[in-house]
This record gives sequence, C-alpha cells and structure tokens, in this order.
Amino acid sequence: MRIEADLKLGFKDVLIRPKRSTLSSRSQVSLERTFKFRHSGRTWTGIPIMAANMDNVGTFAMTTALAAEGLFTAMRKHYPPEEWDTFIGSLPDRDWLEHVAVSTGILESDLAKLGQILLRQPDLSFICMDVANGYSEYFVEQIAKVRQRFPDKIIMAGNVVTGEMVEQLLLSGADIVKVGIGPGSVCTTRVKTGVGYPQLSAIIECADAAHGLSGQIISDGGCTCAGDVAKAFGAGADFVMLGGMLAGHDEGGGEILERDGQPFVQFYGMSSSTAMEKYSGGVAEYRASEGKTVTVPYRGPVVETIKDLLGGLRSACTYVGAAQLKELTKRTTFVRVAEQHNPIFDG
Repeated sequence: MRIEADLKLGFKDVLIRPKRSTLSSRSQVSLERTFKFRHSGRTWTGIPIMAANMDNVGTFAMTTALAAEGLFTAMRKHYPPEEWDTFIGSLPDRDWLEHVAVSTGILESDLAKLGQILLRQPDLSFICMDVANGYSEYFVEQIAKVRQRFPDKIIMAGNVVTGEMVEQLLLSGADIVKVGIGPGSVCTTRVKTGVGYPQLSAIIECADAAHGLSGQIISDGGCTCAGDVAKAFGAGADFVMLGGMLAGHDEGGGEILERDGQPFVQFYGMSSSTAMEKYSGGVAEYRASEGKTVTVPYRGPVVETIKDLLGGLRSACTYVGAAQLKELTKRTTFVRVAEQHNPIFDG
C-alpha cells in the first residue's frame, strides 16, 4: 500500500484565469482542429467534440445531426451490420463517415461483428474499443490484434487515467486513448469500487504522456456544462466526449415520459443494470452494476444545445486570447477555487 500526496484536481476545483486578448469577437475563433494519427497515418479535421457510445446518445440520428455541424459520434455498440448498411446508404454526405466510429467490446464475438461491419462498409475510418477497465493485459492484446487486422483504421481505446497506461495503449496500436474512470453522471464506479482519478489531473497527465508519443487523448466524462468542456481542452485534451450533456434530445431516441406534467427521457450508464438487462440478460452474479439509471428533462432537437455549447467554448477562447482551439491549452492558467465538494463524485 502507498499514498500519493500530490494534489489532484477535478473540473469543480478550478477556473480559467482571463488574459489580455486581441480578439474583438467570438466569431474570430476557429474551433476546428486537424490531427494526424500515429499508427494509421491518416488525418482528420473537424470540431473535436464527441457524442459518447451510449444508448440514447450514440445513435445514427445523433451522428447525422452532429456531423452536419462538424462534430463526431462514437456509435453505441449494439447496432447490427444490417442497420449500419441502411444508415450509411441514407447519408446525404459520404464525408460524414469521417465523423463516426464503430464501437466494439473485446470479446471474440464483438470483434467478429466489427469485422463484418467494416467488411461491408470499408469507408468507415474509426474504431472505438471500449471497456470499463483499460488496465487489463487482455485489452492490450486485443488492441494489438485489431491494429494488425486493420492497419489503416484510426483506433481509439480506453478507458484509463494514468500516463503509463496511455503510453502502453498507444504502443500497442491505439491512435487515441479515452481518459476517465468514474466521472460520468451515470457512472458509479467510484462509489462501488473506490477506484478513480480526478478528471482534470487525469487529462493533464495523460495528455502529456500521449503527446510525447504523437498520440491523442479523449476526455471522457465529467463535463456538465460548456465551461467544463473548455477546462478539458485547456488541460490538454484533444477530444472531449459527452454523454449526459447530449442526453434527452430527439436524436437520442428513447421513450418520452411524463412526470408532474413535464416531459423526461430515460438515461443510463452502459454498466448499469438497465443496460445489462437489455443486452446481457441481467447483471452477472460475480459482478456489481457500475452505472445508474436516471431521467433527464426532454430537450428537443440537439442543434440548439450544440450551438450553446460551441458558443460557450468560443467565449472561453476569447477570454484568454485563443484565436484557435488548439491555442487554448497554451493560453490556459487554472486558478484553484475553495469550493467544498465530495471528491468521490467530482469530475
């Protein structure tokens, strides 16, 4: 046993200090970024904000809405190849395929389905290999296997929260590493297991490790507002993945429920008992649910939420004089705030 005494921070622990700026309008800020990926050698240009690969968030309809605005969607895992065929055949713009990832687990059955989808739709460029615990040797081995099988694809993989494991996943074949254990609004890993890492510090440390190997990271979880997204980018994240912030919209699907005369939509973590009942026949007796099921207010079309989010992010850039999103981390100085909170739940 050992104790790390170094200070670790979440989004709630800091604010971004403003700086003198030559920008006269938010319209002068460009949120587009271009990345070249370590293993595939491919490039991508767009606004690096992602819908999470969750039910009622990572859907085909969400992909269409976000791709039209230059954003990205990691598709939920459970679409069969035939539904992928129908979706791709209906796209008005084939370039939107550069804004969607096929998500997969690491079981052989998962990888077999991944192979079927990519065989039928070879223009898909991104693979999202998603597990709750990215520290297992088996996960590392499966990344290497997928890299060998699909050398030209862009692989994102996670989740981890420490620099040394970011380096391991990158060296094993990942181009982008998902960072975050426990910060999500419907994730209960920290409560059920005591395992986690404050998200802001995880981003800072993992970004440093990834960039040293020409890799990228995704900040996954913990953002509850546009200001948190700005903090994630300011800390060094290359992409930011959102779940709860995009839940409750028309594009996510899900039944609209009424409570006290107000409309709500169900939202749940993919390790929740709801998800495991739906896809696995229930929670296995050897494990516990590490997610919860909640209702969120129905929010209509997602485009208004996106406009508000991007507007807030542009404003953050103007406050520190960053004309481009890639400049934000270089111009960010975080100020610690004395706010009382429970670090178990902090993003």
